[in-house]
Amino acid sequence: MTASTIEQLICDTLIDAKGQDIRVLDVRKVTDFTDFMVIVSGTSNRHVVSMAEKVREKLRDFGRKALGTEGEKPGDWVLVDFGDVVVHIMRPQTRDFYNLEKLWSDGERADVAGR
Repeated sequence: MTASTIEQLICDTLIDAKGQDIRVLDVRKVTDFTDFMVIVSGTSNRHVVSMAEKVREKLRDFGRKALGTEGEKPGDWVLVDFGDVVVHIMRPQTRDFYNLEKLWSDGERADVAGR
C-alpha cells in the first residue's frame, strides 16, 4: 500500500468522524522520517481520542498496524504513526499553540474538504 493510499484512507476516515480543518503536508522534500503529515482538529478530548481509534481501526482493516500512538491519556494531541504517514489529531487550542503547519511550512500543503 502506498503512502498516498494510506493518506487517503486516513483523510476519508477523519471526514467520516467529523474531523475539522483537515490538512495534509507533503514533507517528502523536507524530511526522511515520513512522507505525509495529516493534521486535524477535534471538538473535545473525547473526539480526539475517538478519531485516533477510528483511524487505527480503518488501517487495520487494510492490513496496516500503527507503529505507535502517543497522547491518548490526556487527549489534547494524539499522534498516530504509520511510518509513511503521521497523523496529528488535536484540540484547536493545542493546534494553535504548536502550529505544526507553520513549523513544517516547507512541506506542500493540501486542504481536505470532502475529497
